[in-house]
Amino acid sequence: MSVELFWRLPTHGDGRKAHDKHTRGEWNKLSPELRKAPGVRNGVADGFTYVDYLGQVAKAAEINGFDGALVPTGGISEQAWIVAAALARETKHLRFLVAHQAGFTEPHFAAQTAATLQRLSGGRLDINIITGGSSKAQRALGDFLDHDTRYARTGEFLDVFKRYWKEAPLNYKGELYQIEDGGFKAPLKDAPVPGIYFAGSSQPAIDVAADHADVYLVWAEPVAGNVEQFDKVRAAAAAKGRLDKVRFGVRVDIIARETEKEAWDEARRLFETATSESQALFSDLGRDNKKEATKESAGAQRQWALHQGRTDSFDDLIVAPNLWAGMSILRGGPSCGLIGSHQQIADRLAEYVQAGASNFILASNPHLEEAYSVGEEVLPKLGAAIAGLQNEKTKAA
Repeated sequence: MSVELFWRLPTHGDGRKAHDKHTRGEWNKLSPELRKAPGVRNGVADGFTYVDYLGQVAKAAEINGFDGALVPTGGISEQAWIVAAALARETKHLRFLVAHQAGFTEPHFAAQTAATLQRLSGGRLDINIITGGSSKAQRALGDFLDHDTRYARTGEFLDVFKRYWKEAPLNYKGELYQIEDGGFKAPLKDAPVPGIYFAGSSQPAIDVAADHADVYLVWAEPVAGNVEQFDKVRAAAAAKGRLDKVRFGVRVDIIARETEKEAWDEARRLFETATSESQALFSDLGRDNKKEATKESAGAQRQWALHQGRTDSFDDLIVAPNLWAGMSILRGGPSCGLIGSHQQIADRLAEYVQAGASNFILASNPHLEEAYSVGEEVLPKLGAAIAGLQNEKTKAA
């Protein structure tokens, strides 16, 4: 089984401290005096912006052997499609996994955008379809649908999205979308259909994954928990006749150093820089809030079950070998992160491969320097670690 490795582009900011939004190139790093200095245009020194920094990260990922890069979306992130389009022209082989919230555009607009980016990049686009987070977060973005209805929308969105490549004329009448004499004509219809990455732990999410996912993504947990998720999706995909169509991926932040002690020391240093606000957010993230009229993210609830909102003890958040459940205190997003020596990180990733994962989205702050470090020190060891586990399995059989 081949393994694909993606790096994350920090479209939300990058830095060395917990929840650091230091953004490497933004105009607000300059003092008022410097903003008026010669060579500074519109408050930006020599025209250098944060997107230029993202370009450096993308090139570092490509140079160091990553297959692609996740371009996240969110209320505090740069717009994912625009960043991917800009960086596709600065790279040669790197794939771009663009995060897109279904429902924020009509399927036609998303399909047209995807086809254009495929043509612009030479077919290097995949899409990470996002259904949404907590109800509170969705309402801040203008989305007031309840949890199950959002997943129904995602399923219908993907159905229409894919048909643009397959049917012309396209006639469709669903619960939410209706198309009459649509579909692609040349040259858009000749663009490759992008791969669909999809995540979600609830039953409505699993149903959508069974119908549409090329790669089903999970946040890292102790391996047995992720195997449980994979098995549920396998069963649902088999019932739809798509068992051989779905692969599995793991998204996880890492802290990898030469020795295990150095890695844990770095994690503890970051833990000490966490603010009371980030710790409070961590304590509530994924908690089943009975005051909400809608259900919260099942994936976030799974992560919360591992840490129970504990912020007082670093060691209590170690939930498996090299797996620490406090990463959200430092970075937001998934709670579990891998911490250890370069060899240990490779060994732990190999265990996920043995459990069925073929795709990984890795990240570590600051993303530029860590793309080099992980690419040079961890990735070469991963292939050997996977081969070692496979040999052990063969001998045991």
